[in-house]
Amino acid sequence: MNKNVKQGIFGLSLVIPSFLLLCFVVIAPIILAINESFRDDNGNYTLQYYIKLFTDKGMSANILFTLKLTIISVIAVVLIGYALAIYMRFSTGRIVNGIKKMYMIPMFVPSVIASYGIINMYGNHGWLSRLLLPLGVESIPKIIFDYKGIILANLWFNIPFTTMLLASALSGIPNALIESAKDIGAGRMQIFFKLIVPLTYRTMLVAITFSFMGIIGGFTAPFLIGPNSPQVLGVAMRQVFSVYQETQLASATAVFMFVLCSFMGYFYIRTMIKDDKVSSH
Repeated sequence: MNKNVKQGIFGLSLVIPSFLLLCFVVIAPIILAINESFRDDNGNYTLQYYIKLFTDKGMSANILFTLKLTIISVIAVVLIGYALAIYMRFSTGRIVNGIKKMYMIPMFVPSVIASYGIINMYGNHGWLSRLLLPLGVESIPKIIFDYKGIILANLWFNIPFTTMLLASALSGIPNALIESAKDIGAGRMQIFFKLIVPLTYRTMLVAITFSFMGIIGGFTAPFLIGPNSPQVLGVAMRQVFSVYQETQLASATAVFMFVLCSFMGYFYIRTMIKDDKVSSH
């Protein structure tokens, strides 16, 4: 047995346990969910649960609500995260140092604790309303048990990671490159759109992809802060499964969410492959 064969066997022995774990934890449940979503109570294959998913008023409202919430949250997360990353990259002072020390804190706060903190802060009788009451503000816009509260929670959970990714990409841009652009007369907007954005948009796609998948599959914050109707798909799927015990419809909902995330992942991978081909030529 030559050296290459031994190295190949050793490499397979390292990969196989991880692959088997992936099959058991991820691939097998996906296959079982897909199979169950196409079977009725008699075991016959049918599309009735997917038809119900898109024709039932309640479920279709949940789908539109989830997509709207996800798109708004992702856009807000990327814009705020990009602004923070740029501010930390090109500014100095105590405020910048304070942001650098504190912006990662939400990543280490459990989602349940953060959700209850948002409820106590922005609820009808929360700390915000108590602070504003002496100023003559007797009521504030409804935030808790509304989609605005879920967006607020999504910002809390996703901005730190997005900012960290974009700050890492921005730190890789040499100062000499920025100074050279200034020397030839480029303004701030030209530097941003023609230099910074092209050099960081791959990282931005990574941030968008991870934020999209995390937000569309969110459960804790939407369950605690969101409205009773419509609901995000994760909460609706739990209710369909546990309350109404419609396991096939819950499986169809899970498969639909998986397809949405797969499309997002496909778009990301396809874009990266195209860029690699262009750069190689």
